[in-house]
Amino acid sequence: MPKDPMTILRRFLALALAVPVALALAGCGSKSADESDGPPTGAPIAAIAPPAGQQWADVASETPDGGFVIGNPNAPLKLVEYASHTCSHCAEFSIKGSGPLRDKYVASGVVSYEIRNLIRDPVDLTIATLARCNGPAAFHPLADQVWANLSPLFDTLNKNQDAYKAAMDKTGAARFQGLAEAGDLFNFFAARGLSKEQAMACLADTKKITAIVEKSDKDSNDKQLTGTPTFFLNGKRFEGTTWEVVEPILQNAGAR
Repeated sequence: MPKDPMTILRRFLALALAVPVALALAGCGSKSADESDGPPTGAPIAAIAPPAGQQWADVASETPDGGFVIGNPNAPLKLVEYASHTCSHCAEFSIKGSGPLRDKYVASGVVSYEIRNLIRDPVDLTIATLARCNGPAAFHPLADQVWANLSPLFDTLNKNQDAYKAAMDKTGAARFQGLAEAGDLFNFFAARGLSKEQAMACLADTKKITAIVEKSDKDSNDKQLTGTPTFFLNGKRFEGTTWEVVEPILQNAGAR
């Protein structure tokens, strides 16, 4: 597999230059290639107490699968979401579901919640890189903040088409740093604890950016992922992109 992130991304970078930024959402919400495997079901599971002085919702780590998980590492129910930071359906799920998911189900110790990146476009990749920049504990809150502000973000990018296209004409770190400037992402993340200097350094680390893309490509191919969000519970894929669908599935599996 090519190691240059620009080569790996060629298939959708060309498209990104040819269409308005808002159309980068085209793949969002499409169905996965194969049918649902069916989520697990089970009896109600009693709450699991966290270690003394801790709350499960505050426990966060990066997983061997390249995702970021919050909650009990040994939770009996493991919810995984493949998500794009520029996906409107992911934004809807975050806005409606991330609060109750965290405060009720993750807090009980019964459910852990992992987000894995399924990269859709260059802006998505830029945001994914910045969301990782302050470590695992910051990833979920930053991702939720991006999704809560997705419309203003795309308004900014659409107003700055010249800067966006100029960034896309660059290579390596300069491209991602230029995209961050075009989307006013440096100021957005600085207001949430990530300095511009930190952000610039993260966007200059093309090895890590390459790793994000390679993992996304591998998961997309191996699991036949074609849309976001795509959910798995205990390794079983299920259909649905909304909190109204996900919550009953968690409850049917034993979460309360």
